[in-house]
Amino acid sequence: MSSHLEKLKDKTIVIVGASSGFGRGSALEAARYGANVVVAARREDALNELVAEIEGAGGSALAVAVDVSIAADIERLATTATGQFGAIDVWVNNVGIGALGMFWDIPIEDHARVIDVNLKGLIYGAHAALTRFRAQGYGTLINTGSIDSEVPLAYQASYAASKAAVLSLSRTLTEELRLTGSDSIKVATIMPWAVDTPWWVHAANYTGHAPRMAAMDDPQLIVDAILRACVDPGEETPVGWKARASNISHHLFPDLTERLSADIAHREAHKATEMAPTTGAIHAPMAGTATMDGGIRARMKAEDQRRS
Repeated sequence: MSSHLEKLKDKTIVIVGASSGFGRGSALEAARYGANVVVAARREDALNELVAEIEGAGGSALAVAVDVSIAADIERLATTATGQFGAIDVWVNNVGIGALGMFWDIPIEDHARVIDVNLKGLIYGAHAALTRFRAQGYGTLINTGSIDSEVPLAYQASYAASKAAVLSLSRTLTEELRLTGSDSIKVATIMPWAVDTPWWVHAANYTGHAPRMAAMDDPQLIVDAILRACVDPGEETPVGWKARASNISHHLFPDLTERLSADIAHREAHKATEMAPTTGAIHAPMAGTATMDGGIRARMKAEDQRRS
């Protein structure tokens, strides 16, 4: 894999949602292979710390604080990146917040925020990136979806809806690029299973319990998939065996797969420690979570041991 990723050297990669989770991990990894990394998120302090870490290891990075739900912020991100590095080779639309709970228990303003960030924010990023890619004649757009893009999941209604829209958008963009002869511009969709990142702590939560999900993946698995897509973009990439199995199962047995997935989500939601409702970080940034790992698997292990 390392020799393949040497192609990243001197490429300019914009990574949105880079302050934590696999956005942060992808920035560190891309910089390690010699890419110029432009990192974007709401938390300017966390971005500056990430840039300092990258530069301290000999890499090249630039921080741009943005709220992806504001189109002008995304345009400023794109303009700043091209002003600093001349062109953008890869744009990673790593956009995602969530609201956990039964649909009717989640306040409408939280549902609206999920759509503003996960769909509108991703559209703003795609538009800024593709406008520049078409002008320069090349580029790769990577949209972070989810296995929820294919398999809708109970307790995550608006999140699953937004991620289904991400996949549909990616497919449409691929066809429009084909119709206009833009073969050197690629659109890839990354579709992870549940991953142990701070996303779960950042999510609004109205389940009555701390967030958890069965058989969470390590974020490094998704970081590796994003980095591979930077140099060899596939149109749709379910990441890991659980995501691939769910994807295949839903194509073959959609109703059964949806029921099984809902049952798993329901059981997991009630295994965790009780917790008061929270809006998490969806409306305002949260301090102390600028890490790649979310610590959810460790908590789940402790909860399971107490139950046994």
